[in-house]
Amino acid sequence: MDKILKITQIKSTIDRLENQKRTIEALGLGKLHRTVTKNDTPQIRGMIEKVKHLVKVEEVVK
Repeated sequence: MDKILKITQIKSTIDRLENQKRTIEALGLGKLHRTVTKNDTPQIRGMIEKVKHLVKVEEVVK
């Protein structure tokens, strides 16, 4: 079964480090309460780890 991650931005990127802002953009976020779905890969998990204080992550089993 493939795991899907549902990622929602819950905090703003104002006054955050530039690499955190770029990570949020790379995930397809950028505005509060925007939600994207991504496949559960080590690369996506690493990106989430960098901005875990700005996002909420839910696992969805397909």
